[in-house]
Amino acid sequence: MKNNFILPLIAIPALIFSCNKNNKQEAALALSPEAGASYKQGQHVAIKLSYPADLKPDSIVYLLDSAIFASKKDSSIISLKTDTLPLGPRAITAKLYQGGKSQDITTNIVLLAAKAPEQYTYRVEKVYPHDTSSYTEGLLYQDGYLYESTGQPGHSVLRKVNLSTGKAVQEAKLDTQYFGEGSAIIGNKIIMLTYKDPRVVFVFDKNTFKLLNTFPYHVGVEGWGLTFDGKKLYTDDSTNRIWFLDKDTYRQTGYIDVYDNKGPIDSINELEYIDGKLYANIWETNNIIVIDPKTGAVLEKIDLTDLYPQSKRTLTADVLNGIAWDAQGKRLFVTGKKWPHLYQVKFIKK
Repeated sequence: MKNNFILPLIAIPALIFSCNKNNKQEAALALSPEAGASYKQGQHVAIKLSYPADLKPDSIVYLLDSAIFASKKDSSIISLKTDTLPLGPRAITAKLYQGGKSQDITTNIVLLAAKAPEQYTYRVEKVYPHDTSSYTEGLLYQDGYLYESTGQPGHSVLRKVNLSTGKAVQEAKLDTQYFGEGSAIIGNKIIMLTYKDPRVVFVFDKNTFKLLNTFPYHVGVEGWGLTFDGKKLYTDDSTNRIWFLDKDTYRQTGYIDVYDNKGPIDSINELEYIDGKLYANIWETNNIIVIDPKTGAVLEKIDLTDLYPQSKRTLTADVLNGIAWDAQGKRLFVTGKKWPHLYQVKFIKK
């Protein structure tokens, strides 16, 4: 009986020694740059894996966000180009292979826009009436009419609006349980999101406003803005993330994170795709930003503080929200929630 206990007691110290040796090797790995280091887009990131001198790797594979981008057999520095990378957090992993086994170590960087956004102001070219009952969430222009989706439970409506009068010529009201949000036109359909539970995608016939279909919607934190570039939809969710959606299934296909040269830009709201760029209202501000849809970099910032000054706003008027682009006439329209006016504006570099 005593011999039965001797073997485990002898084996346990050997096992502990073996585990400690492996842990020591793993702990000895170090990967630079330090986690959380910030870089500007266009800068090269010097990546170096350090390990004990007696550790001879068969190979070292480097991954960026789980995709392999380089491999080495020694500890020489790897240079990561960032010119075309999407902005925001990027994970860098080194996998060291030796004798059929591997050890991993990961760090991360935050990629910022290469330069500060260009600053713009505006010029009002024309003023149109706007329905003060409209809590504007989505704003579109096509074929001589505005298409507006509005929010708030019991008041959420999809409207076709006469530009000159501000009056609705066609409407589709949502049930009182829904809070309407952003909208986009895809061919002969209008797509409209809702804000919170129940979160759905409504699909309307553009000509008749008949509800064609309803889909459950689970992308992002909440439903906010929506726009279409001719191939895919873009939507945001109250954060600094803009999601890509399939135009037919409304399922997520990718995303970008929006950053300027200092950090993330949160609360991105109503969206409009104009000549290859994304224009976005920033919730509860008087600013519109212009975003590179490939990288998330903020290219321009427009200050509209004096467009409808706070001191002159009616008691019911809310924040700036609503951007519509007349692609044929090259006209840009902006408004706000329950504002009495819709403004045709031109952005001018300061």
